[in-house]
Amino acid sequence: MTQRSRQGAVALAAVLLTATGCAGGAGTPDAPSARQDPVSPGAPSAAPGGASARTGFTLVASGDVLPHDSIIRKAAADANGQGYDFRPMLSGVKGVVSAADLAICHMETVYGQEGGPYTGYPAFKSPPEIAPALKATGYDSCSTASNHTLDDGDAGLTRTLDALDKAGVRHAGSARTAEEAVRPTLLKAGDATVAQLAYTYDTNGYPLPEGKPWAVNLIDEGKIIADARAARRAGADVVVVSIHWGTEWQTAPDNRQLTLGRSLTASHTDGRPDIDLILGTHAHVPQAYEKVNGTWVIYGMGDQIAGDMINHAGSFDPRGNQSSLGRFTFTPPTTPGARWEVAKAEFLPQWFDTSRGRVVDLSAAIEEGEPLTAVRDTIRDVVLGRGAAKDGLVMGE
Repeated sequence: MTQRSRQGAVALAAVLLTATGCAGGAGTPDAPSARQDPVSPGAPSAAPGGASARTGFTLVASGDVLPHDSIIRKAAADANGQGYDFRPMLSGVKGVVSAADLAICHMETVYGQEGGPYTGYPAFKSPPEIAPALKATGYDSCSTASNHTLDDGDAGLTRTLDALDKAGVRHAGSARTAEEAVRPTLLKAGDATVAQLAYTYDTNGYPLPEGKPWAVNLIDEGKIIADARAARRAGADVVVVSIHWGTEWQTAPDNRQLTLGRSLTASHTDGRPDIDLILGTHAHVPQAYEKVNGTWVIYGMGDQIAGDMINHAGSFDPRGNQSSLGRFTFTPPTTPGARWEVAKAEFLPQWFDTSRGRVVDLSAAIEEGEPLTAVRDTIRDVVLGRGAAKDGLVMGE
């Protein structure tokens, strides 16, 4: 993330006027979730009666959580002087997220010390209160590998993972110890064990902490495939790879995304794909979904939470507050050793209303009469832009 955040609210009318262009421009915490539990490496996940007796699961995933200064101020206002409360921001998607068997987010920034100071762009230090808000919304795990993972060095990385642990949110992509770095994040969903792996293209020039070359996972095709195979050996039925990649402000996937997506989805072991789903973040705009070599790839989901966004041309760009949430229904294999198949692939258009400081489920909002059809259609056209509809991708509700 290299652009600036424009301060101040932007009127809804201005967003609607520009949303169709391709350039320019308090909830209550839930009880601890019982949807998934940590899984020990190598733990068996087969249900009694063999593969056919196992139950499937739904997985939802969303884009970058990117708290600019304006977002931090809004969370403070929502807390009524009692710290920071990010739960109201996410309340609009809580129903969708909490209904899934497994929900994955992308925590792009690192957390500052309790009490602050907190900063937005260019070197982010976010309030740790984000972590319990993610948990309360229904998220089970977050990718933490991004170009901002080292904005506050090793200390920021450690604080972030500590806060996520305290909130009960699992994480993948950065690590505090060498042991943690090589241990796959294994999650339970239905009768499946799901591994989440995460990688980033860069850390904005910040060097990896001295003596800790494993602190942040950088994109390397060979390593990703090796990690996916190791996750299988550790007991994963489904391997999900979160990747922070792509060209900012470009709705079309770039050559590196296309090439790496093809290579990763082509990798097999004993006739079975090594990777079952790829979740992309970073570009700040929605990008397409595509089925590549039989595996779903989301090139970019866009920013789920962000302030008013300024693109590389120096203009306010409403696409920076548009995103999609992916929802995939996995079914168990009918024969031992086969892959878990995606029986249903969906996307749900989302929008962050910077004037109110709220994530908006566009389908639900439009059904309730809000005039947001143009925003929804812009996202839909991008998501389906590489022909995913022919492979069964549909807009969910």
